[in-house]
Amino acid sequence: MLETSGEDRPWGRWDVLHEEPGAKVKRILVRPGQRLSYQTHARREERWTVVRGQARVTLDEKDTTLGAGDMISVPLGAAHRLANPGTVDLVIIELQLGSYLGEDDIKRLSDDYGRGGKPE
Repeated sequence: MLETSGEDRPWGRWDVLHEEPGAKVKRILVRPGQRLSYQTHARREERWTVVRGQARVTLDEKDTTLGAGDMISVPLGAAHRLANPGTVDLVIIELQLGSYLGEDDIKRLSDDYGRGGKPE
């Protein structure tokens, strides 16, 4: 059974596929033209694999474009953002690894939706 985000977000949604101490796997959907916060995590690293669509990943202010099957690692403490520059939904699988995997381990540096950090 999937644990869902409980609501659609302005950018899309996420679903938890698996969780155990020190690891969590999410399916993240980002709608065309949308992006998540530019953020850091103090207690986890992440690995993203693109399933469908095109991803623009900003990692410590450097942009990379990924397609289906491509992967990228987001080190602990790195500033990062996931965006969908394409015309179809972007779907990624996110693997979180760390000592704490709660949603409150997000420090937003900038955000398009007024959730902290500066708007861009």
